[in-house]
Amino acid sequence: MTARPRPTTTLWRPTGPVELELVRGSDWRAWPPRLPEQPIFYPVLDEEYAVRIARDWNVKHDGAGYVTRFEVDTEFLRRYPVQRAGGRTILELWVPAEELDEFNAHIVGVIEVVHEFH
Repeated sequence: MTARPRPTTTLWRPTGPVELELVRGSDWRAWPPRLPEQPIFYPVLDEEYAVRIARDWNVKHDGAGYVTRFEVDTEFLRRYPVQRAGGRTILELWVPAEELDEFNAHIVGVIEVVHEFH
């Protein structure tokens, strides 16, 4: 009898080229530690919202924007209430920087780039 895989939740993360290189350096398996001025890691629950941030904010500030998609163990994510940061689809999880290593340990599979903007 084989164990059934645990349910996962799909998350998206808009990011710039510097953070993306750090993710690549992790073999596409982890988000890098936050900088001192970044106390929270913000993955989002809606692909369209992630696209808007990558296209409209990251391109302007970093010259390029990327949308990544990844799966995280659903049971683990229950500790992070969904935060509504605006309209109906502007939903985020707020992961404290000091919990990012544990969050990374619950990523299932790899982080993949699904959109790229220049």
